[in-house]
Amino acid sequence: MEPVVSPQVTAELNQILSNLVLGDNEIRANAEKAVNDRLAQTPQLYLLALSQFATSADTEVMRSFSLVLLRRLLFRSSSDQRLPLYDHLSAETLSTIEKLLLRTLLHESSTVVKRRAVDTIADLANNSMSRGRPWHALQQQAFSMAQSEDPSIRETAYRVFAGSPNLIMDLQPESVLAILQKGLQDPQSVEVRHAALRAAVAFLSASDIAQQAQTLPLLYPMLNTLPYLPHAHLPGFLSTLTPLASSNPSLFEHHLSALLKFLPGLILPSADAGPTPTVSRPNPNGAPSFSFPPSPVATPDASAGTDDEDEETREVRKAALEFMVSLSEARPGMVRRVDGWTAAVVRGCLEGMGEFPEEDIDVWLEADPAEDPTDDNYPHVFEQALDRISIALGGKAVLPPAFQYIPGMLVNHDWRLRHAGLMAISAIAEGTNKIMQKELGKVVECVNHFPACKVCMHDLTCVTLLSLRLVTPMFGDHHPRVRYAACQCIGQLCTDLEEVIQAEYHQQLLNALIHTLEAEEARVHAHAAAALINFCEGVERETLLPYLDPIVERLLKLLNPGQPGKTPKRYVQEQVITTLAMVADASEATFAKHYTAIMPLLLNVLQNANTAEYDKLRMKAMECAGLIAIAVGREVFRPDANAFIELLMRVQNIPAETHDAMLGHYLIATWAKVCQALGPEFEPYLPVVMPPLLTAAAAKANLSVYEEDEAPDAKDGWETVSMDGRQVGIKTSAIEEKCQAFETLVIYCSTLGSRFAPYLSQSLELVLPSLGFWFHDGVREASALLVPMLLSCGKNSGTLTPRMVSASFSQIVHFINIETDPTFLSSLYKCYTDSLRVVVPQGSAATVVLPQEVYDATIEATKRQLQLIADRRKARSGKPASEVAEDREDLMLVEEMEDFALEDMGKLVAMLDTDSDNTTNPLTIAISSVRELGLHLEQWDSEDEGVES
Repeated sequence: MEPVVSPQVTAELNQILSNLVLGDNEIRANAEKAVNDRLAQTPQLYLLALSQFATSADTEVMRSFSLVLLRRLLFRSSSDQRLPLYDHLSAETLSTIEKLLLRTLLHESSTVVKRRAVDTIADLANNSMSRGRPWHALQQQAFSMAQSEDPSIRETAYRVFAGSPNLIMDLQPESVLAILQKGLQDPQSVEVRHAALRAAVAFLSASDIAQQAQTLPLLYPMLNTLPYLPHAHLPGFLSTLTPLASSNPSLFEHHLSALLKFLPGLILPSADAGPTPTVSRPNPNGAPSFSFPPSPVATPDASAGTDDEDEETREVRKAALEFMVSLSEARPGMVRRVDGWTAAVVRGCLEGMGEFPEEDIDVWLEADPAEDPTDDNYPHVFEQALDRISIALGGKAVLPPAFQYIPGMLVNHDWRLRHAGLMAISAIAEGTNKIMQKELGKVVECVNHFPACKVCMHDLTCVTLLSLRLVTPMFGDHHPRVRYAACQCIGQLCTDLEEVIQAEYHQQLLNALIHTLEAEEARVHAHAAAALINFCEGVERETLLPYLDPIVERLLKLLNPGQPGKTPKRYVQEQVITTLAMVADASEATFAKHYTAIMPLLLNVLQNANTAEYDKLRMKAMECAGLIAIAVGREVFRPDANAFIELLMRVQNIPAETHDAMLGHYLIATWAKVCQALGPEFEPYLPVVMPPLLTAAAAKANLSVYEEDEAPDAKDGWETVSMDGRQVGIKTSAIEEKCQAFETLVIYCSTLGSRFAPYLSQSLELVLPSLGFWFHDGVREASALLVPMLLSCGKNSGTLTPRMVSASFSQIVHFINIETDPTFLSSLYKCYTDSLRVVVPQGSAATVVLPQEVYDATIEATKRQLQLIADRRKARSGKPASEVAEDREDLMLVEEMEDFALEDMGKLVAMLDTDSDNTTNPLTIAISSVRELGLHLEQWDSEDEGVES
């Protein structure tokens, strides 16, 4: 093919690209400027040059880089033009670029460059077709390449189909099946089969229901690629199938039995009978005498899972487990109906949780939990998978197979299996808490007879809360990591069975935790203190009071051991201070008797812990002192209030760059607690706290947009989400601080009332637009609470103006009109109603304060929302009964939220129409009619876990 640009342009481009890949920032910046200048002056010429360079450059690096750059530049909008460069190119230029890229696709010898070419070509094809410009030549060439004798060319063809499934989307189903099945059954190359699998997944993912129904036979050759693969390739194939299992689980419904014959063998370690035991050597391979899990075939000991199992096999296990868990999460009811599916996943998780190196215990004991080097070897994947499967399938499905093995694990000679058994109870607690709560009383009688009661291992009534009887003895285990796991397990149960377990079993739980606070090992007694926090979050004050003195006594002893040369570890101090704060919060005024022993310690920390390494300790001390101040009340706290506030002001004046980024978060929270403790006496400090608070509340969402081929930066406090083919990074740490600032405004305004008036105008200016702050629901909910509070503050202080009232209701109506979330829609209507109650004089009509245009807009917005809810409910009622049963819990939650919105909507309508009988109001009748459109799933005869058939 003849050159499409002159040698001079090619030489100049070569120099620019060479500079772009250099490490020197100044040279690279100049090169970027040169690229932008050339594109601004002669975009067609330089895009053609890039396309040609992708074919003719001497090195793989430059050919690959030119393809990446071409892909990025084609669809980049320039600063002075809204349309991407692609849309400014002539048809002739586009045709030439396409020809050059097709040449690269066919003749490039480097695998790396060829894959870059596929990415660029697929992106160009997708964007061209979305603009009504099909690329027929690419379709023809890809089909031709799929017939090539060269496996690498066939692989490239299927990679193109995977990147741009639209190339085959409009073909006849039999043609699609033929071309994809050919690749899936390629006899020569695993790479071709994998590329064809990617193409098949992309095609099915992009297909509508009708297309999927016509191409369902494709699943057979797709799944048949798995059994004959070498282990090295299985993780890649399974990872390719997993997204399809998550997005289109019903495609796999008729293949579950076949998958169940294949996948469990991958997620369980291979069997190895080992040496023959003798009387003198009952465990010749070092395994514990109890083999877990019970099986007709003996399994190797836990150490084999890490010492002998190679990385390849471990990756296969993880990939197979992820596929099974993802499919279970996507369609729980579907997999519940397959006998043995849940048991296989649970057993695989339990096996994996017991497999980690028996590292030097001294390393674990000495490590700070936040920087534990042994954590890298811990089997987090299996523990998280058990947690996910429990949440997805629920207690009825997960508890029986789990408790078939857990009791045996807890009495195993190998401490790792005892540890795994405890962590397993902790992992399944969240997903099985409904069943556990329901069966709580029944199990207690049964566990008293365990293990003599043989039914316990199989009967659900007995299985559900065997955990209490099983866990508490583990606090006496000789191994510190097992006792640590017991603390973790109890803490999780207290969270997931909140209030129920604290009320019924506080004696057993607290006796175990209080005793463990005296454990010799810092890791263990610190974790016992952490578990106490979970207990206190769901305990009634009266329940906690009998244990208050021994808890506080032991916590103070951990802070100050009173032994020469024995200094508690810093993470222990941080944990103990946090636990004291929660104990104070739960015990309320009764904590006052310990006030004089604790508050001086906390003030001493704030006074003296000034260096960076003590930042976390200082923050915990601030938090604890604030919670204690609230608990003991104003009278007890007042003598120390000034000293504490002066210390907080000193902390606030520390330069931001010299301290922990979280210090501002803790400072805002502590000021709020001081306000709650002092009440109206806090007013003089508003000039100190409000400026930084308003700055935090005014923060904008910090976003970073990455192109599809860019890897998002891994930065603390940032999260990435996918939007329109791009990765968008959101600085969540700043948004969380903004939410905290709004929640603190709620505290200040509600506590101080009219005394908050100097900040009324500034606060309203921030709050009203934040009703539409889509990046954080907490900001929006706090804003909805603040509007009526601020109006009340203005009314009571005489600073409320008609303009403030009009602006407030106009903004509320605006956001009601565009809201799509029924949960927040309810909050908006409540905000409107509460605001009306503030500003409308008693006995007057709402129209006295509402401008006519706002009143009319309210009625129209309400009609619109009623129509939207009605449409959604009609659509749900048209679903097949099996699908409704499958999604019953989710649908119940959605309709419950809609009912709340309808209820708050009705309250507002009643307030707006005080002149007539509300029962005859057309909007009231419409609200009632829309409510009746619901599925009323709560009336169905169903069990806790939903319909199983």
